[in-house]
Amino acid sequence: MSKTSNLRPWAVWSTAALTALTISLSPIGTYAAHAATVEVKGTTGAVQTATTTPARNTSIPAIPDSSKQSALPNVLVIGTGGTIAGQSEDATSFQNYKAGTLPIGEMVDALPDKQKIADVSTLQFGNSGSGSYSMTDLYDLSQTVDKALATYDSVVVTTGTDTMEEIAYFLDMTVQSDKPVVITGSMRPWTVIGSDAQANLYNAIKLAGSGRTTSFGTVLMLNDTIQLARGVTKTNDYRTDTFETPMLGAVGYIDEENIRIYRAPARALKPEGTAKPVFDLSKITKADLAKVEIAISYQEAGGGAIEGFVSSGAKGIVTSGTGAGGISRAMGQARTKAIEEGVIFVTTTRTGSGSVYGGGKGIIAGDNLSPQQARVLLMLGLSFSDDFDTIKKWFETYGTPEV
Repeated sequence: MSKTSNLRPWAVWSTAALTALTISLSPIGTYAAHAATVEVKGTTGAVQTATTTPARNTSIPAIPDSSKQSALPNVLVIGTGGTIAGQSEDATSFQNYKAGTLPIGEMVDALPDKQKIADVSTLQFGNSGSGSYSMTDLYDLSQTVDKALATYDSVVVTTGTDTMEEIAYFLDMTVQSDKPVVITGSMRPWTVIGSDAQANLYNAIKLAGSGRTTSFGTVLMLNDTIQLARGVTKTNDYRTDTFETPMLGAVGYIDEENIRIYRAPARALKPEGTAKPVFDLSKITKADLAKVEIAISYQEAGGGAIEGFVSSGAKGIVTSGTGAGGISRAMGQARTKAIEEGVIFVTTTRTGSGSVYGGGKGIIAGDNLSPQQARVLLMLGLSFSDDFDTIKKWFETYGTPEV
């Protein structure tokens, strides 16, 4: 029998009662109070910001003896907050809610029939909106995932959806284990009617436990759809089918007992252990993470953004250009000057799909990477090397994973 949860009935209580209960009860009050940022959708309240950076929990829980003796896969769910852990104002508040409120342990306990698919343990890494995490936080998260995979069969990471594509791609490029890593979240908070949160978390655990994405790197599982981390993007601010992979499409689907995989990344076609990304974070420190920014082009765009980024210490800049990566005259002039000062550029398109080719002195083509994912790859490249040709080669391999 699965544990009966009392999370959903809370949603129909008044806001005042919910607040009092959340503060008074442990562990929910503890997690809510220590969230770095509590995201509030709608107009019911202001965003609350902590005065200090919260500590991130990176201690891997031991696998229970009962789970070690079980034939089921051992899956660790790492919670970071987001809408999936959101507390709605009431049972029909789809947009008015506080993200990063409910603890991942309580959420997993509330899932019915999970004992049929895996033995599940949990770790509360943090409880914030996805945009509240710094790149050094993601450094810790990636290291935590790798450490967990030394003992667990697979890992599920829950996050907010706003920057999920960047978090997923960072994990995809840095986690060294070939074991499955699945990232999930939701577009509706846990406590609202018709929430996609429970189904997404359940299916993410099912997918991770199945082992079907071994050597795939990090994959997303939302809305019954499996997407590779590379290339996926959020396309709508409210719809539950928001995540898509332009040009390439999804890799598979989950329909109850059926897990269908229709295509695989290039790394999955190579012998196990040979396609690991070179960005092994154990070889660098957080201080080595390079500063990289994004500058978007538009009608008569000025060069001030590029100039400002350079003056603030950016080692690399991604341009989100018009059409096939074009930028304005003023931006071009600022880029030329920045390249002379040693800044490396990656050119991408703001159109949402399409490939960018070519490049030049100090400029690397971003292929069909989105500006935000190109930034992640350029940041990692500059964190591990200051050689232009080496970084360019990484974009031609990891950034353009042809088969």
